[in-house]
Amino acid sequence: MVKGKIVIRKINCSKSRQVTFFKRRTGLFKKAKELSILCDAEIGLIIFSCTGKVYDFASTSMKSILERYGKVKQEVNNLPCMSALEMQSLRSETASLKLEISRLQESQRHLMGQELKEMRLEELNDLEAKLDTGLKNVRAQKDQIFKEEATELKEKTDRIEQENIELRRKLSEIMIQNNTKLKGEQFCVSLEIRV
Repeated sequence: MVKGKIVIRKINCSKSRQVTFFKRRTGLFKKAKELSILCDAEIGLIIFSCTGKVYDFASTSMKSILERYGKVKQEVNNLPCMSALEMQSLRSETASLKLEISRLQESQRHLMGQELKEMRLEELNDLEAKLDTGLKNVRAQKDQIFKEEATELKEKTDRIEQENIELRRKLSEIMIQNNTKLKGEQFCVSLEIRV
């Protein structure tokens, strides 16, 4: 069975009001206790009934909670208050920033090709010009990066080519020295055989 929604309004019958007060007060204290245990929160609850009785709940000590609340309240009251003019200025600035954000988000959607049906021909032409300019800038940057990479690659290739030339020269010198040395050894061996 589904419970119906209860309309929250003052209960006219005083006896029903007392019963409801007792049940709801008990439930409220139970929830406050659970909240203090689950969340390690310091909770103080004071209820004045319509008969003038006072009911309270404190997760620690009501005195310490009230002192702490008094200190925080005093600190808040000591904060410098903004004048109405400053508040209005901040509200105005906030509103203009919200409008600017909204305008930029709409512009971004248009640049992404979204929500174009709402635009007039003049706005579409302007958008197309912006996209063309952006595309040209992207291509120019891409070309610049390609040129830099090509120059770097050519320099690297030239450096490797120079190293190869140097290695070939050294190899050639080593081979000439080895041939000369071998011929000298063969000459010595042939002299020994004749003797």
